[in-house]
Amino acid sequence: MHIGELLTVDRVLCNAESASKKRALEQLSALIAGGQATPNQKEVFDSLLARERLGSTALGHGVAIPHGRVKNGADTLGAVIKLEQGVDFDAVDGQPVDLLFGLLVPEQSTEIHLQLLAQLAQMFSDPDFVTQLRQSGDAGHLYQLIHQWQPKG
Repeated sequence: MHIGELLTVDRVLCNAESASKKRALEQLSALIAGGQATPNQKEVFDSLLARERLGSTALGHGVAIPHGRVKNGADTLGAVIKLEQGVDFDAVDGQPVDLLFGLLVPEQSTEIHLQLLAQLAQMFSDPDFVTQLRQSGDAGHLYQLIHQWQPKG
């Protein structure tokens, strides 16, 4: 599964305002839930927050991959937020996070979860690609960049 398949333009937010890590997670939760009944925004937020309490999902260099699992979810879903200003995300390098990719998987999808996290880590480890994401001016362009990205090797 390619990470672009997890997104729709409706689950991409560009130049968003967020004052804190908690608020950024709330925004991601709203995008991932997308008004659907299961999982709802609260279930998504609780899952992301529970994982975050185990340790920050910030990769460094202003990027974070908040992720979690839900019991009632049937689909693997993703959402992306590019923040106008970075927020403290308890990153190891101390840098504020301005790019977030939220990932939610069904509870039993361990292998897919790990494969997607590996793809995301590879994508966000490409400094040229991350620069393109940061320079993106709207959700449609941000969506296209991620959708067209291809893993190496």
